[in-house]
Amino acid sequence: MDCFVVTCEHGGNEIPADYWSFFVDHAALLETHRGYDPGALLFAQELSAALGAPLVASTTSRLLVDLNRSIGHRHLFFEATANQTDALRTEIVERHYRPYRSQVEAIVSERVAKGQRVIHVSSHSFTPVLDGEIRNADVGLLYDPARGSERQLCIGWKAALSELAPDLRVRSNYPYLGKGDGFTSFLRKRYGSSQYIGIELEVNQEKVFGPSREWIDLRVNLIESFRAAIGV
Repeated sequence: MDCFVVTCEHGGNEIPADYWSFFVDHAALLETHRGYDPGALLFAQELSAALGAPLVASTTSRLLVDLNRSIGHRHLFFEATANQTDALRTEIVERHYRPYRSQVEAIVSERVAKGQRVIHVSSHSFTPVLDGEIRNADVGLLYDPARGSERQLCIGWKAALSELAPDLRVRSNYPYLGKGDGFTSFLRKRYGSSQYIGIELEVNQEKVFGPSREWIDLRVNLIESFRAAIGV
């Protein structure tokens, strides 16, 4: 039997007071796509409600520590914290990184132990232009192509979404590769495809900041197409 968990690693741009002094010169950056994923938390909340699934979300900025990166990854810390002492970085990991990851891991482990297959949707958004390159997609579905269950789910999700919104540009493993470093990749190493499916949803922030009616419709269509793809 399938069950669901929804996460949002980059849901906000808050900096805890204990570390604010490191970000005084980066306040403007916190308001950009570098600081958080606009729209990702709202969608995660709505998908969680629609599925009756647990939601684990963070509103602490990815610039403090990136919850979607593995320990040791060169982008785990932004320069404001990367340039601090080992002791301070360890403190940040123990206070803000491990509790988040452990909460999700515990949910997955508990469900798998009960014989359920976990379908994990990690909600993200991406900037329309990065380093001068225009991203030519409205929605990206990220998965590991080597895992047939993930591939088939995303094929079904994309097809259902295309029926509801045929003008929407939906791409697979874009603007990032689903098998790259991330929380879903970490969990795939612990669980087989019969136990765990990990999908990262990426929404173009152009849609988030566009006409409100279009953004509402997109969220509704994403949820309805996902439900059609999983048969609930």
